[in-house]
Amino acid sequence: MELRVIEKTEEELRIEVAGEGHTFMNVLKGTLLENDDVAAATYDVNPEQSGGQTEPILSITTEGGADPLDVLEDAAGDVSRKTDELRSAFKAASA
Repeated sequence: MELRVIEKTEEELRIEVAGEGHTFMNVLKGTLLENDDVAAATYDVNPEQSGGQTEPILSITTEGGADPLDVLEDAAGDVSRKTDELRSAFKAASA
């Protein structure tokens, strides 16, 4: 996975997430929206409306002084923990 920051301000972040599709982006977006400091989280993968862009662009807007990069890092950690929990539950259920 490659990340490229497109735009960053104190409360907004636009980042390209190369190599990912709707499955991962929906999970990440949903996890971001669980954070009280996130005012908005969306992504776009429509190349026809985005000037030929083929990789997802994640947009995050925060409030309350939260840094969007820190919020993204926290969300990535949450996704990893949830995945580990699912893996453990699956192993326990199939044992």
